Amino acid sequence: MESAPAPDNPLHPTLREPVNQVDPRAKTLWRIGPLILGVPATVAAIVVAVVVADARWGAALAAIALAVLTVFYTTVVPLWRNRFHRWEVSEDAVYAQSGWFVRHRVIIPIARIQVVDTEAGPIEQLLRLAKLTVTTASSAGTIHIAGLDAELARATASDLTIRTQAFTDDAT
Repeated sequence: MESAPAPDNPLHPTLREPVNQVDPRAKTLWRIGPLILGVPATVAAIVVAVVVADARWGAALAAIALAVLTVFYTTVVPLWRNRFHRWEVSEDAVYAQSGWFVRHRVIIPIARIQVVDTEAGPIEQLLRLAKLTVTTASSAGTIHIAGLDAELARATASDLTIRTQAFTDDAT
């Protein structure tokens, strides 16, 4: 039985797993990249195997390897990433967790935030997704939360920007 996370102390937020998962459409986003690269590379290797007799076996093995990797990166990896990519904005901090073999957790206290922005490439726009970036003055203090619903990302960016205005001293 899991217990509820302890309330955050504004001076020392707790390092814990954030509660929100990214949008389920992020799995589709994470499948498109491997498909865009994997399918043409596999087809090219097949063409080489058929056309170039001296390279037939090497190209056929490359085609098989590329096909297996493409299937793996379009089926297993998106599900795995979706399971572990999390985020949360609490009263005092922004939390993010990413990684699928190595977990990376970051906490940025609201008082340390300097820049908040959203970004959406063409595929993200098609899927109505966006990436939220929260930055501090420290190079190690940047959070990238990919795979958010575009409207939620914009609303969160707006909310964080308003909330950081309350901190007039230099918290860096």
